[in-house]
Amino acid sequence: MFPTLSLLAKKPPIGIFVNSRVLRDQMKREAFAENEQVRQALRYISQNTTLSPRQRAYAQLQLATMHCHTRSTQFKNRCIVGGKGKGVFRDFRMARYQFRLNALEGNLPGVKKASW
Repeated sequence: MFPTLSLLAKKPPIGIFVNSRVLRDQMKREAFAENEQVRQALRYISQNTTLSPRQRAYAQLQLATMHCHTRSTQFKNRCIVGGKGKGVFRDFRMARYQFRLNALEGNLPGVKKASW
């Protein structure tokens, strides 16, 4: 899947490094944000035992037919500097190596090299 020209013409979504994986992850995050309230409402209806079984089954069917990118489990924490998908610190959204470089340069407030 190649990114469309409209996606490439936009400002990069997050960070500096942009490749197809970062664009795909950003697309999944945007789809989740757009459909989050609808998904929560359908989950509430499907789990509410005071409603009729028919209504609950219909809500479950609608949930099952929603696109998979609308689930929060589909996107991955990626490094905002290098785009890596593994070894990413959640608090800083950086990979281990980028975190180390930025911490040594003093770009991360409150982070300093430990010595004991």
